Amino acid sequence: MAMTIRFFEKPHCTGNARQKAILQAAGHRLIIENLLEYPFTREELRSYFGALPVVHWFNQLAPRVKSGEVNIHSLDEDQALAMMLADPLLIRRPLMEIKGIRLVGFRIDELERIGVSCKGSPRLHLLAGDDLEGCPGDAIGIKCDQPRTLPILG
Repeated sequence: MAMTIRFFEKPHCTGNARQKAILQAAGHRLIIENLLEYPFTREELRSYFGALPVVHWFNQLAPRVKSGEVNIHSLDEDQALAMMLADPLLIRRPLMEIKGIRLVGFRIDELERIGVSCKGSPRLHLLAGDDLEGCPGDAIGIKCDQPRTLPILG
């Protein structure tokens, strides 16, 4: 059954593009929101994390997390939410809302559990074995926050 999914992304994120392609190839309709500009309230943002431990709320690849500037293991819920509201790059992506259910991260088994069929998506089969939450650019040294241009041909 096709679902309508509100999908919060970082624009131009290759990982989010792959996730959207999987969902769309499975027949789902996406309403795209810009995670970096959306005016979340503290309560609204908190509602996406459910019972997950605070450490799992964070984007492990965020520059401030990777550099150690933000120690996600030492934060309580209030500190984590305050930091994320101030710097949305810290939020694990994507955030999704499906029929009133809110989720963080792209976990195929969790999506399937709530009725979002993905396992038959041809895009998912193409990416078999890939980390669907990781940044595909990391493996080849591409940084998402660096400007990229197409090569000039001939």
